[in-house]
Amino acid sequence: MNKQKWVILLVALGLMAGTAGLLTVLRAKQKLGQPAVKTVAIANSQCLKVDLPEWVLNYTSESREPDGITTNTLPADTSFGRRIYIAPDHSWIDLSVVLMGADRTSLHKTEYCLEGQGWRIDRQASAQTTIHLDRPVPYDLPVMKFIASHDATVTNPLMRGVYVCWFVADNNEYTPSHWRRMWWMARDLFRTGVLQRWAMVSYFAVCAPGQEEATYERMKKFIVASVPQFQLVPRSDSTALAARP
Repeated sequence: MNKQKWVILLVALGLMAGTAGLLTVLRAKQKLGQPAVKTVAIANSQCLKVDLPEWVLNYTSESREPDGITTNTLPADTSFGRRIYIAPDHSWIDLSVVLMGADRTSLHKTEYCLEGQGWRIDRQASAQTTIHLDRPVPYDLPVMKFIASHDATVTNPLMRGVYVCWFVADNNEYTPSHWRRMWWMARDLFRTGVLQRWAMVSYFAVCAPGQEEATYERMKKFIVASVPQFQLVPRSDSTALAARP
């Protein structure tokens, strides 16, 4: 190995060592931020329960606990909230919130949730968009809308799924982008010593092929009605709010 390559190698090793040292110092000094969703304490547990509304519009609901695979896979300090909302016509919407603790690996790219359950994402039909909310202040919430398919089986026909999701944290931070969330989390930790306690909010519904847009419009109305009941961001005293891409 010539001298130039040795210099490059030593510089790279130095940068990696410096980065590791900085992360170690930041981790030792970090404070965990406040959730941007409503929570209630769980007795004798480091986790919280995300407090989702029991009633939304004319939907009733049933609380659901996370399955064993989820709880065994994610860090022990991960908190959850999940409800299935059922309309009078028996259609349903699944609302789920995953809230990280001190271990940031609680959250991941949103596609993994769908693909891990056997859904195939239609990339051409999926897109980032916004949903306008009027409470607690007027603002446009940026979301990711995924359209997916699940193959037919002997007992079930081909299904389409509509999945709407975003990430949210305290200090009026919300984005549908996994990478932007990671960047903001690192930025906030470096600037303030606070590890923002990010949550991933997701809504899911199934429909027959060709009914995707109608299902999404129904979900939008549900999102507008339900989000102000459990999401604490943005706050009513915030000013000059704009959509965060």
